[in-house]
Amino acid sequence: MKTILNIKTDKAVKLAAKKAADEIGMPLGTIVNAFLRQFGRDKEVTFSTSLHPNKYLRDILDEAEQDIKNGKNMSPAFSNAKDAVRWLNSK
Repeated sequence: MKTILNIKTDKAVKLAAKKAADEIGMPLGTIVNAFLRQFGRDKEVTFSTSLHPNKYLRDILDEAEQDIKNGKNMSPAFSNAKDAVRWLNSK
């Protein structure tokens, strides 16, 4: 039997959750029910998000990938810290 659950939440929170649910193609009610089932079963709450770099970080990563591809701004491999420090100090 279905029942109605009324909760108070910020409008921005609801809109963000609705948008996220829409992006994965599920109704918000289904998402809320899944969280409630899991909470009832496990008696714990887990929060996570997929990590996506913003444009600034993506640009830095793209530049680093190009440097690696072109052998630019690369250090040699070291077998010990002393050699690494010596190499760094020589620059």
